[in-house]
Amino acid sequence: MGAGSVGGYVGGCLQAAGAEVHFVGRPRMLGAWRAQGLRVTDQDGRDQHLAPADLHLWDTVPRGVTPSLVLLTVKCGATRDAAAALAAALPAGTPVLSLQNGIGNADTGRAAAPALRWLAGMVPYNIAELGPGHLHRGTGGKLAAEDDPTLRAWLPVFDAARLPLRLQADLKPVQWGKLLLNLNNPVNALSGLPLRAELMQRGYRQVFAALQREALAALAAAGITPAQVAAVPPQRLPLILSLPDWLFRRLAARMLRIDPEARSSMADDLALGRTTEVDALCGEVVRLAHAHGCQAPLNQRIQALVEAWPGDPAPLSAAALKQRIGLH
Repeated sequence: MGAGSVGGYVGGCLQAAGAEVHFVGRPRMLGAWRAQGLRVTDQDGRDQHLAPADLHLWDTVPRGVTPSLVLLTVKCGATRDAAAALAAALPAGTPVLSLQNGIGNADTGRAAAPALRWLAGMVPYNIAELGPGHLHRGTGGKLAAEDDPTLRAWLPVFDAARLPLRLQADLKPVQWGKLLLNLNNPVNALSGLPLRAELMQRGYRQVFAALQREALAALAAAGITPAQVAAVPPQRLPLILSLPDWLFRRLAARMLRIDPEARSSMADDLALGRTTEVDALCGEVVRLAHAHGCQAPLNQRIQALVEAWPGDPAPLSAAALKQRIGLH
């Protein structure tokens, strides 16, 4: 449900491994798949193509299809409407796994459609649309989800699709660990650069590090310990990001294992004039900080810059970005 880049890639990999997958998505994306099929590739050599005739493509939730599992990959702001659409078409108890950015999507879905079985998940990697019908995973990591008997039965299917799924009793620390990494999304989007090129510039990394420091302070005030999602513990990452370029390249080799084409989904959203998920990232940090007597002004200002983009659509240099958010 919400078959864009992430949903198309995950669903395509599952179908290539033998699962029956139905894709519900936007006309722009599905139109390319109807014409050319769906190709999924990754940085580890995967290259699989699903022919148009083999794809089940829907513009709305299909009636009469009873899925064993729903993977929800709509943007965070569309969660409530997607939940209502699913509830209107699916039997009570249908499991829905949220593979979305942010923290509270499963709770939002549960409030909107309480008859469905809502499960929280996390996608660690970046998926880029390299061309019509071509989705590419440009970074590494493993899917994660809250432990549930429904998902345990699916583990062999995800393994066969080369999408290992790690189940955890408490997913909130993992979600916060991923959100800390996703704080680079607005930096990348405003830079106008591919992810790797942006991370190679210290000025942009300093902005990313400053956003993380605010988030870590808010998490500490809330008594939340984020999980390690990247190669480096989250508490050490701001220091490493702030290092000079030559030293960062040496110490962060695993972090820089990113395809040159990879970019944040927020950058794609800005390019297409779509609403971004910045409120589910920076906004979540600001809300957590305010709830526990802290402030997160840098996250608040960069969120405002992203939200103002349609009226000011010009990439910012690192120096300009630091100046605009008041980072000295």
